[in-house]
Amino acid sequence: MNDTVSAVNALTARWARQTRQGTVFSAAGVWPLLAFLADGATGPARDELTRAVGMQADRAAAGARELLAGLDAMPGVESALGLWTDRALELREQWAAGLPADAHGVLGPDVAASREALDAWAAKRTGGLVERMPVRLADGARLVLATALALRTDWRHPFRETVLRPGSGPWQGRALAGLHRSSVRPDRIGVTAGPDGALTTVKVPGGNGLDVHLLLGAEGMAPGQVLGTGIGVLERALPVTTGGRLPYGPAGPGVVVERQPSLTPDPTRLDVTTVGFTVRADHDLLQLHGLFGLSTAADAREGHFPGISAAPLAIGAAGQSAVAEFGPLGFRAAAVTAVLAAPGGGPPQHPYESTVVRAVFDRPFGFLAVHRETRLVLAAGWITDPAPAA
Repeated sequence: MNDTVSAVNALTARWARQTRQGTVFSAAGVWPLLAFLADGATGPARDELTRAVGMQADRAAAGARELLAGLDAMPGVESALGLWTDRALELREQWAAGLPADAHGVLGPDVAASREALDAWAAKRTGGLVERMPVRLADGARLVLATALALRTDWRHPFRETVLRPGSGPWQGRALAGLHRSSVRPDRIGVTAGPDGALTTVKVPGGNGLDVHLLLGAEGMAPGQVLGTGIGVLERALPVTTGGRLPYGPAGPGVVVERQPSLTPDPTRLDVTTVGFTVRADHDLLQLHGLFGLSTAADAREGHFPGISAAPLAIGAAGQSAVAEFGPLGFRAAAVTAVLAAPGGGPPQHPYESTVVRAVFDRPFGFLAVHRETRLVLAAGWITDPAPAA
């Protein structure tokens, strides 16, 4: 599965470079759809989809099946693929056989009823986090292909809720829902000198093999630069200095290392302060048709998918709806992605001293939700509007 993970993470990095504002997205939700489309496409559409997938088209469907099977095997992750077709549309047997056996449904003649059924599928598959399909079913739709992805993890060690009042930056003067925790694992934090600037990463481990990596870049770094550098760290392409080796004083974006009196003899401690957040985003994938290899496929003047059906098909709509929530006890996220084919106490005594690595995320930052074992990025985002203090 290594090649598939690399291909999905590469799409995540390319999508991240398009990020300009607060958002959440899941390339892991888009990639299987593009892979199945590439398998059934021909001509320039096949070439463009192949580049977007980062894998040869004749291997793409197998990669999609491998990814979906891998997601199903991950604790805390639920995934599904759904296919709905017009009753009159005949699929190529070989292409349809590559999809999950229970994935195929039918688009009925009542568009409103079909739309309601698709929305119910999205809500059920994401535990209600995403309530409707990201594409609107309309008259003339021949085929809808969709994925749903939901993930949830509880922190091994919960955060303590507090109030964070940034003294500078875009959040200055706001009372925010702060989260704080202290640990004796300074290896959870790292600082790297990336090609676009310095980056601080803090890994927050979940109890089921899912982690969330918080990413704070140097002042002036764009969201895409921060997220892209974070993926480089995740894939071990960039050198990282971990907490126990950071120098005293300012040691990276948002990081200060200092000596402090301590009640325990722990040599080094990590203090992390961040903010709780809920972020939602809807993406029209056809607005980034070049990124997703859909430029030619969206041209309705001719069909582009003879490997899917003898009937001429073109991509009429493609979208993703995603949400992520980060709180004191854990993290959860979901994404539904679809493509629609249409014709065409008193002061204590401190007997010890310890080194404290203090990290504060008090201005816009990025995050990656990652499967620990494979390092597959399941969701990524950029936080510009954190939760206010209660």
